Order: sequence, then C-alpha cells, then structure tokens
Amino acid sequence: MDAPVRDELPFEDLTDFENADRGFIAALVPGVVRDGEGRVVYDGDAYGFLEDDCPGSAHPSLWRQARLCARQGLYEVTEGVYQVRGLDLSNMTVVEGERGVIVVDPLISVECAAAALALYREHRGQRAVTGLIYTHSHGDHFGGARGVLPHGTEEGVPVLAPAGFLEHAVSENVYAGNAMVRRASFMYGDRLPKAPDGQISAGLGTTTSSGTISLIAPTVDITHTGQEETVDGVRIVFQLTPGTEAPAEMNFLFPERRALCMAENATHNMHNILTLRGAVVRDARIWARYLDEAIDFFGDTYDVAFASHHWPTWGRDNVIRFLAEQRDLYAYMHDQTLRMLNNGLTGTEIAEEMRLPPALEQSWHARGYYGSLSHNVKAVYQRYMGWYDGNPAHLWEHPPVELARRYVDLAGGAEWALAKARAYADEGDLRFAATLLNHVVFAEPENTEAKETLAGVYDRLGQGSENGPWRNFYLTAAMELRKGAGHVSIDTANAEMASALTVSMLLDSLAVRIDGPRAWDDRLTLDLVVIDEQRRHRVNLHNGALTHRAMPVHHTPKPHAGLTLILTRAELLGVLAGKGLTGIETDGDPELLARLLSYASEPPDKAFPVVTP
Repeated sequence: MDAPVRDELPFEDLTDFENADRGFIAALVPGVVRDGEGRVVYDGDAYGFLEDDCPGSAHPSLWRQARLCARQGLYEVTEGVYQVRGLDLSNMTVVEGERGVIVVDPLISVECAAAALALYREHRGQRAVTGLIYTHSHGDHFGGARGVLPHGTEEGVPVLAPAGFLEHAVSENVYAGNAMVRRASFMYGDRLPKAPDGQISAGLGTTTSSGTISLIAPTVDITHTGQEETVDGVRIVFQLTPGTEAPAEMNFLFPERRALCMAENATHNMHNILTLRGAVVRDARIWARYLDEAIDFFGDTYDVAFASHHWPTWGRDNVIRFLAEQRDLYAYMHDQTLRMLNNGLTGTEIAEEMRLPPALEQSWHARGYYGSLSHNVKAVYQRYMGWYDGNPAHLWEHPPVELARRYVDLAGGAEWALAKARAYADEGDLRFAATLLNHVVFAEPENTEAKETLAGVYDRLGQGSENGPWRNFYLTAAMELRKGAGHVSIDTANAEMASALTVSMLLDSLAVRIDGPRAWDDRLTLDLVVIDEQRRHRVNLHNGALTHRAMPVHHTPKPHAGLTLILTRAELLGVLAGKGLTGIETDGDPELLARLLSYASEPPDKAFPVVTP
C-alpha cells in the first residue's frame, strides 16, 4: 500500500487521543496476564515502544492507531458503565446493577477476562456478576466467559445473545476453527515480536490473547428490534442487526444511563466485509441500513456511544456524525462495487479503481486499519458473483505447485526467475516481485535463496502498510519463510467449547471430520436417545456422508437402527471423545460405534503450511 504523506491526513487533530484517555481510572500493573502455569497469554506492556516517534519501519497512520489501541486500563464511560481496554484484542464492558454487575463481551481468554474483572473490582468493589451479554458471535466477545462466571457460579445468571448466536459461533470456531485459527495467527501477528519492525497493532486492537477459550450457552435470545429485557434492575432496549459485522449481532441501549452500545458495528476504523482469516462474507448493504436505523431508532436517548473495540464517542451530535459516516462508508463500498461490476469490471479491477470520497478519506475512523478498501471491494464482488471472474482462463487453472513450476519454466528456471524478481523489487514493483518469487518457492520449496528474497519483499510490503492485518500477514509470512511454522496455542475446539454445543452441533462437528473416501462403502444407522433433552437423534452414514435428524424420543423410525445408545448429553460428549460405552445403556451391536468413529480423521495440523506448499 502507498503510504500517504503526513500532510495528507489531519495528524494535528487529537480528539481520538482525548477520548481514548477520558475516564481513565487505573491500569493493570504490570500489564501482563498469565495462565495457571505461569505462561504469558497477553502482554500489554510489550507495546511500550509505541510512545516513541514513528520509525521508518511503520506507516505513520497505523502507528497513530496502534498508540490509541495500546492504551490499557479501567475507564469510566458514564455513571455506572465501565470498560476495561487493552487487555485483549477487544474491550470488556461492566454495567453496574442493583445487586452486582452485567458483563458485556468477556474478551477472548478466560485468564484475560478474570484479570479485567479483578481490575474493575479492585477499584469499584467486590460485586457479583449478575448478567452476561454477548454482542455477537465472534470468539473475542465470548471466549473468556468462564473468567467472569466460573463453573458453579452461573446458576440463575441470565446470558443474553442475539438469535442464532450459538449456531454461528460454532460454525466459525468449531466447524472451520482449525483453518481460521491458523490464518488468524497471520492476521493478528500474535507470534511476531512486538517491536517497531514487527507487530505493532491489528488496527482493531493490539493482538489476540492466547489463553483458554470457553463458552457459556445463552439462556435468553434477543429475537427482534425493540425487545426489552431487565437484568439486575437495569433496563436494556435492543436492536437486532443480523448479517452486519457478524451473522448474529445486536446493538442496545441502557436508557437510564443514556449509553448506547454499538457492538462491533461502528468502530474507529474501516471494518472487514470479509476477514483475512476467513468468514462468511458480510452484507455491506444491510450493514449500512442497520447503522441508519440505529440513528433513528434510538433517537434522543443517549449521550455516549461505546463499542466492543476502541474508545467511546461522547455527545449525541458527535455520535450521529460518527454513525452517519460509518453508514456512508459501507454503503459507498457496496454501491460503487455493484456499479462497476455491472459495467463488466472484475473484483480485482474494481479494487484498483475504487477511491473513497475525500470527506471519508480524511476521517480517521474510516481509515483501513483493520479492513481494507481493496479486500472489501473484492468481498462485495464475491458476495454477488463468487470467486470466478467470468474469464474461462481462470475457470480450471492448475493448483499452486503445478502452476508455479510452469511459470518458473517460462522464466528460464529458478535462477532467472530470482534475478527478474529482484529487478522488479529494485524498481519498486513489490507486488509482482512477490508474485514471481512465490512461484519460485512453490516450484522449489527447498530453495533457501528464493525464500529469503521473498521474505525480504514481504518485510517491505508489511512495513509500508497502513492496514494492521496486512502488515501482520506479510511479516508473519516472512517469519515463516525464514523459520518455519511455529506452535499455534489457541484451541477453539476444546472440551470447554464442546460442553456448550447442542447435540446437533456435536454431530455436525463429527460429520466434518469423517474421511469420506474411507467410508464410501460402509452403511451405518445409529440412534442416540438423549435423556436430558428427551430427543432421539437418528444418525446415518451413507456414501461417506454422516447425516442426522432429531425427533421425539418415543418415535422409532424405520429401518431399525443397528445400535441404539440411551445416554445423557454429558455421556455423549465422552463417547465422541473416544471414552467408550461403560455405564451406557445399549441396544444392538456396539461395534457399529467403533466403526463409525474409526472414520473420523485425526485432529488436523494446527500449523499447516500457508506460504510454502
């Protein structure tokens, strides 16, 4: 990305710094969170270097954003509403009720959430958690749930979430969790050194913590805009916003506090229509419409708006201006992409042509620190047109390694390709140098000279990027080319996560692990009678596909199952974990279960190759 000259952006405007510091009470000292074994899961103090002037190894605009995101501590938003910021990628909000506190979005990790709550209690008193709210279905907004509601303390505590929350949380973190976590390591740069020439920010926050992921299933669904709930004496008015920043998301108002929570629908950066880690493509059109609806729906009922990332905006007029510009940002990207694709341009071509209106380009909160204009335009194109651009030359291309070998052959061999790539890099065409060098690496994975040269190009691309995830992707790729893939510590498919899943979700998570070719010729039918939910689940394995359906417990479908298990949901968790059938009532051939589980593939490689074949 081209770095804007300093005089192209209003660096003299310090409003964001004033707002980021407003209401500060105290920081966690030291700003380091450890797990039970002493391992560091989050280190906010590592960003102390950001107090220095921006070096040549960072984009000055991203450096500014990084300084804002690195602020850490407990802050008062308004009377009775507090936030802990800078102890994970996201914020945790604490709202004081009659008997205790309502926690909104308990961060990624149990350890960080516990540290954040302890910091609040140190300065506001030992108040019990009397309510928990998830604004949406992304892991940085629910993963630390057990840090604020440990096992044995959740009884009678309502857990509120938008309708569809659990389904979408599972689809991202369990079904496709391994691949997303691997790419997230690139996106957030969690393994990069925290340094002026390394990881400085993710734009949306500092970086992700690496502690224990948990999930407490919601007990109260928010199903429609205008729904009101009272938790611990605190009245809350909800606006449901599905399909915006997350498939299941909601904004809400605390009327008596005159405080509006915008979840992650309006933050101080351009957001992602499609994240680099992978996700369902978001709907920029409906996102803009829900922001417009929020301006009207909540009316003159708030004095401050806050979100689950970044810092609040005070003053109703300021909030309306902020929401309107965010609305226009997503609407403009959507509409102009559609205008150009209908004129025959492809996503890549539109991304090169697109420019934001000057007023938005000059708005700090519309800058591409987290989402990028280039990637977002391609995502809008993908939502409507798919990955294929209509050119049949791209319909059936060779896979990367075979394509790379042919490109290197055309270049006259690896040595010639390397020389030509260096020439492009010397001329400043880093984009094509990276493309050509990537072909050399995929054609000859052991070519250390090619890998080091490509790593150097990635260094330059990353350090010149205004976008945090782009910088982290390039720099992490350079690190892996030099050192290989490292350990990935986050586990989104652990036992704690599994304990919150429904039986159908557990069976879905088994289905995506079935090695289809090995199971092609087998046919199995099992019934699971789950006592505590009084449901029968018919499970079929046929043509390598595992399917299932739920029905009333006394309904017995035909044909009769070869094996019926009568068990609790907790016992089913043990069975799927391979703990056997001891103590479980069975009817039929127990060997069928062993056969079924034998087709489940081994846990996937958490560090599978990304920048090499």
